[in-house]
Amino acid sequence: MFKRILIANRGEIACRIIKTARRMGIETVAVYSDADKDALHVEMADTAVHIGPAPAAQSYLIIEKIVEACRRTGAEAVHPGYGFLSEREAFPTALAQAGIVFIGPNPKAIAAMGDKIESKKAAASAGVSTVPGFLGIIEDDQHAVRIAEEIGYPVMLKASAGGGGKGMRIAYDKAEVLEGWQRARSEAKSAFGDDRVFIEKFIVDPRHVEIQVLGDKHGNVIHLGERECSIQRRNQKVIEEAPSPLLDAATRERMGAQAVALAKAVGYDSAGTVEFVAGQDKSFYFLEMNTRLQVEHPVTELITGIDLVEQMIRVAAGEPLAMTQADVKIKGWAVESRVYAEDPSRNFLPSIGRLVRFRAPVERDGRGFDQVTVRVDTGVYEGGEISLYYDPLIAKLITHADTRTKAIDAQARALDCFYVEGIRHNIPFLSTLMQHPRWIEGRLSTRFIAEEWPDGFHPLPAGGDRSKIIAAVAAVMEFQTTERKRRISGQMQHPHVPGDRRRIVLVGSEEIELEVEREGNGIDVHFIENGKRGPKRYTESAWKPGDPVWLGVIDDDPVAVQVHDIPNGHLMSHHGIEVKVYVYKPWEAFAIRLMPAKAKLDTGKKVLCPMPGLVLSVEVSQGQEIKAGETLAVIEAMKMENVLRAERDGVVAKVHAKKGDSLPVDAVILEFA
Repeated sequence: MFKRILIANRGEIACRIIKTARRMGIETVAVYSDADKDALHVEMADTAVHIGPAPAAQSYLIIEKIVEACRRTGAEAVHPGYGFLSEREAFPTALAQAGIVFIGPNPKAIAAMGDKIESKKAAASAGVSTVPGFLGIIEDDQHAVRIAEEIGYPVMLKASAGGGGKGMRIAYDKAEVLEGWQRARSEAKSAFGDDRVFIEKFIVDPRHVEIQVLGDKHGNVIHLGERECSIQRRNQKVIEEAPSPLLDAATRERMGAQAVALAKAVGYDSAGTVEFVAGQDKSFYFLEMNTRLQVEHPVTELITGIDLVEQMIRVAAGEPLAMTQADVKIKGWAVESRVYAEDPSRNFLPSIGRLVRFRAPVERDGRGFDQVTVRVDTGVYEGGEISLYYDPLIAKLITHADTRTKAIDAQARALDCFYVEGIRHNIPFLSTLMQHPRWIEGRLSTRFIAEEWPDGFHPLPAGGDRSKIIAAVAAVMEFQTTERKRRISGQMQHPHVPGDRRRIVLVGSEEIELEVEREGNGIDVHFIENGKRGPKRYTESAWKPGDPVWLGVIDDDPVAVQVHDIPNGHLMSHHGIEVKVYVYKPWEAFAIRLMPAKAKLDTGKKVLCPMPGLVLSVEVSQGQEIKAGETLAVIEAMKMENVLRAERDGVVAKVHAKKGDSLPVDAVILEFA
């Protein structure tokens, strides 16, 4: 077994690999760029080596710098994580020449499967079902149009060396092929250094199901069941689960057999993933093979009890697999949510900045009374920065229970405990999705987000029992804060003033009247309806003023509510509801009703930068007439190109930005007359 390994990656995956290596008694070496000098993975590793400037193309993607870091530190092997150099055939080749072991598949397998065009040819030869498409070299955009029309719309344009949704576009007509061709090639060149693009038929209403395979250097290959990753936005996965609610045992066996056959055909000898696009009728077609560890690998680990990183390390050290296919048992259900630094209300555009506060849910190992596991994989910490240069993933939240329903319920509770402040994030969206009937029923497709939120995401409106829960929590917090103030040293004590228990809680625009009073270790809440005092709701919590999450029980039901302080109140989040909440005494509420409403600033004639980013181009000029749908500018952020289009006809009055400008969020790009 290796004594010291280097992790050629960053963020949560580097931290996750370090944890397993530490458990195995293996020393670790981290590498870092200028942007990551204070990163968590640097702190966790035994040794760290600086490898260059912030842009990945000048640091994490330079093979020579990784090899030199191994030489300097005496690292015997390298784990590439995912992304970056993990699927570059040249990387393990260079390591081998330097006498360093690559913790991943052999170069020939990477060459066969890492290129999406070649992998489809290999899959067809191995008898794996494949999607109709054109796998040759596409000469130009007109050639792309001819191919698309021969295949039939809609089609998918996809970077041959791509991954993570980059260099990928769906086209429903000729115009979208022409634009998608340019954008896909540009993104592919920027992210992977390879602008080759291929075209295939896009399966309508598809599901994304993938098989985890594991091979060794002795010819053994097994599969560890499937994951479903159909909840995606902009072709990037957001929520994954294992097993899939679509598959039955027979389909799982056929899909697994095809994945193993493909892996054996290319001599695969590590952890890898064979991805399929599946129809609602359980038909499936080979999509691609990822010759690396997947972001969503934890859900497979939790349902099988197999540490995939450990297996990769052992296989790389020459050990045969310690289990056979018959030994693989699927137990329970696991759900993973990716917590991203992005703004769901702005079409999931990236957000960057400092994590002013970051509190993850308490992890659990499944040995509690409800046998629920809560796992958090992250590479950030409170006070750290979310950088413009890398993927906006903050953390992965994974829950496991004996049924899918229990795993979803555990995920919803854990999301309510996940507190992030300082940047925009997608936790409100994830919480909302966990309440969605279609998700709960398992009726999924890769179009789920686009179909369920066609006009963009907005948090669930307050109302009903959820509003009452939020109101009760807000009133209890205010009651506890007041109690604490009354215990200030030297302050005169006095009995409760008559009527002092009555509160008016403003939850959004809804007024909820209630009374609160102390009962032992808890606090009773009585809602006032039609002038009458309703039955008591008993609450108990260890919350104290300043805590970012109220965690307790209401009538024995566990409840978690995120609490962000705002002037005179709180921004509270619970089960997908995000709402401003104010607690008043009755006379205060009367006065507040008389206050005039503040008018909102009209920015309707301005085009604002939706996220911090780099201006790649401005496609219009002052005085130009614009039609709705025309491209105005292209902004690059976190390796993705975002096209800004005109929402209506107009005339450009002034252009404020130019190519090469680095803009903050909401910076004015141009104005209409």
